[in-house]
Amino acid sequence: MQYIVVGLGGALGSIVRFSLGKAISSKSSMVFPIATFIINITGAVLLGLVSSIGVGGNLYLLMADGFLGAYTTFSTFMYEGFTLIKDKQSLNALVYVLSSLLLGVVGFALGSLVGTAFR
Repeated sequence: MQYIVVGLGGALGSIVRFSLGKAISSKSSMVFPIATFIINITGAVLLGLVSSIGVGGNLYLLMADGFLGAYTTFSTFMYEGFTLIKDKQSLNALVYVLSSLLLGVVGFALGSLVGTAFR
């Protein structure tokens, strides 16, 4: 049953990521990979929230491991970071990687604080 719950969450998370990524990218002409950046930061905030509100069992598997695991994307983050370097956009690559890491940690902490306040 756990695999089905994670799989369902993962399917939904990847569909939302794909749709949101396309929508954001279509409105941006930046070299900076803003869609993946926004998706990963919001995913960190949501994971902090879900982790701190006391969700357990299958609901946690659905939301955290499934949906948010598929919604965020480390592989795309790495690909886009290295592509920026390859395209001689080293400053953009540095800003992208460091700000993603820093804001991801801050976002998780913020989501956790909000979740703890509502628990």
